[in-house]
Amino acid sequence: MAGKVNIIIPASNESALIGACLAALLASRGVPRARVIVVANGCQDDTAAVARGFAERAEKRGWELLVETLERGHKPGALNAGDALASEGARVYLDADVVVSPDLLKQIFDILDKETPLYASGIVQIPQPASLVSRAYARIYRQVPFMTQGVPGCGLFAVNPAGRMRWGVFPDIIADDTFVRLSFSPSERVSVSATYDWPVVEGWTALLRVRRRQNAGVHEISAKFPSLAANDDKPVLGSIQMLKMALRDPFGFAVYGAIGLLARGARDTGWSRGR
Repeated sequence: MAGKVNIIIPASNESALIGACLAALLASRGVPRARVIVVANGCQDDTAAVARGFAERAEKRGWELLVETLERGHKPGALNAGDALASEGARVYLDADVVVSPDLLKQIFDILDKETPLYASGIVQIPQPASLVSRAYARIYRQVPFMTQGVPGCGLFAVNPAGRMRWGVFPDIIADDTFVRLSFSPSERVSVSATYDWPVVEGWTALLRVRRRQNAGVHEISAKFPSLAANDDKPVLGSIQMLKMALRDPFGFAVYGAIGLLARGARDTGWSRGR
C-alpha cells in the first residue's frame, strides 16, 4: 500500500452515528497513514463537534482528521468539498452510518495499489433492524442478486488515483454511488473479503421514501449519462428465485414486493438516507 489514503465522509445530521463510524475507522489494522475528512453539511445538530472529538485519537495513531462544515445540506457538494481537501493517493467514500471491519481498509487499499483504474468495496452486511417491517425487508434484500453478486458498493466505495480521473467533480445528482460504480466496467470493479455494516432505514414510510429515491436516482443517471448503461451488469431476479424466496419467507417477500410496487413511477428527489 503506497502513500497516504483518503477517507471522505459526507455527514448531514449524523451526530448519533458518526461516532461509531469514526471509532471503527480508527480501529483499522495495517493502515499507517490516512487522512479522514468529515464534511458536515447542513447540520442542525453537533455532528461536527462529535467528529472533532476524535482528533486526539486520530493523532495518536498518526492519522489526520479534518472536519469541514458547509451550510447547505447537499451530498454532491459535500463530496466535492472532501475531494478538495484530499491528498494524493487512493480515496474511499463512505456514508456516516457505515461501520467497517478492522481489515477492510487495508484490503481495499492494497488491491487498489495499481496503475490501472480500479473501483473497490467490501462485503456488505445489513445489521438486524429494530422494526418488524424493516427486518422483513432486510431478509429479502440480503438475498437479491445485486447484493450477492458483483460489487454493489452500498454506502462505501473506493477508487485509486487512476480511477478517480474517470470523472471531474461529482455532478448534482441523487445516486452518486451508482454514478461512480457505472463509471467502471465490471472487470474494473473488485471486491475484497472483509465486511462492513450498512443499515437499512426503519419503518414502512422510510423504506418507501428511500426506495422511491433509489428509483429516481437510477432514472436520473439513465437520462443524464446514457453512456454509463454499457457498464451496468445488475443481475435480474428471476421468477424461479422469486418463487423460492416467497415460499421460504412469505411475509418478508410480501413486504419487499409491496415496497417495490408502491415505489414504481414515483419521483422523490428530496434528501433521505441512500439505502
